[in-house]
Amino acid sequence: MLKTLAAQVKQYRAASIATPLYMILEVLMETVIPLLMASIVDKGIANGDLGHVYRTGAVMLFCAAVGLMGGLLGAKYAAKASTGLAGNLRWAMFENIQRFSFANIDRFSTAGLVTRMTTDVTSVQNAYQMILRMCFRAPVSLICAMVMAFVINARLASIYLAAMLILGSILALIIAKAMKYFSEVFKKYDELNASVQENVNAVRVVKAYVREEHENEKFNRASQNLYRMFLRAEGTVAWNTPVMMATIYTCILLISWVGAHMIVAGDLTTGELMSLMTYCITILMNLMMLSMIFVMVSMSMAAGRRIAEVIEEKPTIVNPEQPIREVSDGSIDFDHVSFSYKEGGEEVLSDIDLHIRSGETIGIIGPTGSAKTSLVNLISRLYDVSAGQVSVGGIDVRRYDLETLRNQVSVVLQKNVLFSGTILDNLRWGDENATEEECMEACRLACADEFIQRMPEGYHTRIEQGGSNVSGGQKQRLCIARALLKRPKVLILDDSTSAVDTATDAKIRAAFAQFIPETTKLIIAQRISSVQHADRILVLDDGKISGFGSHEELLERNAIYRDIYEGQNQGGGDFDQPQKGGEG
Repeated sequence: MLKTLAAQVKQYRAASIATPLYMILEVLMETVIPLLMASIVDKGIANGDLGHVYRTGAVMLFCAAVGLMGGLLGAKYAAKASTGLAGNLRWAMFENIQRFSFANIDRFSTAGLVTRMTTDVTSVQNAYQMILRMCFRAPVSLICAMVMAFVINARLASIYLAAMLILGSILALIIAKAMKYFSEVFKKYDELNASVQENVNAVRVVKAYVREEHENEKFNRASQNLYRMFLRAEGTVAWNTPVMMATIYTCILLISWVGAHMIVAGDLTTGELMSLMTYCITILMNLMMLSMIFVMVSMSMAAGRRIAEVIEEKPTIVNPEQPIREVSDGSIDFDHVSFSYKEGGEEVLSDIDLHIRSGETIGIIGPTGSAKTSLVNLISRLYDVSAGQVSVGGIDVRRYDLETLRNQVSVVLQKNVLFSGTILDNLRWGDENATEEECMEACRLACADEFIQRMPEGYHTRIEQGGSNVSGGQKQRLCIARALLKRPKVLILDDSTSAVDTATDAKIRAAFAQFIPETTKLIIAQRISSVQHADRILVLDDGKISGFGSHEELLERNAIYRDIYEGQNQGGGDFDQPQKGGEG
């Protein structure tokens, strides 16, 4: 983990090295100043030597200025190094997430990834800044102050040493107890972020079902869990201050008592006692600072492990050593394919043996949970098979360059996603170099042109985040147009016309047949009317092939297909008739 995080310091190594050097300079100046003060008291004021007072005072001012400069530069470079590390960590995580397969993404919740890129990174950033500034400053300052105290008077300095050992033991117990709470805090952050994300994404459903109060209660529970965990941790850490202050006051009293007797006896000067008092506070405060550093670093270790998990996660799907960069045609072959989402888990698809010719239109239908989406996800290698082989253009999909394969196997997923930007910006996800005329042609094929022309700014109309300003049917048609711009060998529509009326659905299918006849088209649908005119129809049931043939053949031979057909046509026709003026 530490190696993974340290690798992200990269271009900020110089700032990371400069920071402790400046902090050590500041400590050295702070260590010299109490000695100069003692000299002023013992040699200047006691002897009435104003010249010595002025000279030594000037040196003190110089040391203070140098120390201030060291502190300022240390703070500047620490901020530069820590914020740079945070930026690199976020980029490294985001870059690796882009390479994740669906199997990788399934390992991490969306809320968990958001927490890791925000709260966890901020925790590591603050800890790194603290390490650069205080992890060097505090030990060096403590050691220098202890050495100087022993040089002045070993008898009194032994009081510091005893106090430091006692205080260190107590603080270690406090930290150990607090850590078990801090290690749980980030899991509670995940729960909180999940509650917020789910509520925002589903805000229309929440309002439609008047569930605001329920969502408030759910968020409050997550927030209270986080509050209680932090309260326990911070309540434990809060003992640092009273224990520290009790130790400091005890040391001051003992030093004052013993030191006063030594001054009377002539074994110690007043200036030396003042210096010892200063060193006493320096030693104990630095010990407290070290305890706080350990707390913060321990907190950040939990965050660091979570960040390293994302950076170190190896994509389960990668390019082969010598990838094939051309897909010859749109033929698809499943050779006794089985698939499960987890290694050794229950099979979602079992012994699928299926052969599709290039240019065919294949309908895919079946009950909910029959693994229709899982089947088509294997074609563009969003997942790898557990057994058997999936081929496109006669070649195993695992031998293709991933970018080449996915450019030629265009998928309109079940969950349609549009991004903030204009309609043209969204369409050019299919082809970033597409002209406006090519975008318009794709929209005509997807029957999207008709509603785009009615919009105030046409193709330059802005799509809000998540496509909130377009209907479900409009969103589906824009996603189909986007996929067509890739000019793929294979086009997969995963229930992608469910939100449009049957008349528009028919127009889209007719356009496909006329304008992209060489493209293999796989259409997953819930309604028979969307697939009955396909060349062949695949019926899935519980991850197995139940039937494969034309509409007429399946009506005659397949009970599942016949039941679906009769269920949808009871009452005289397709249950999903077009509505007046509706876009779906």
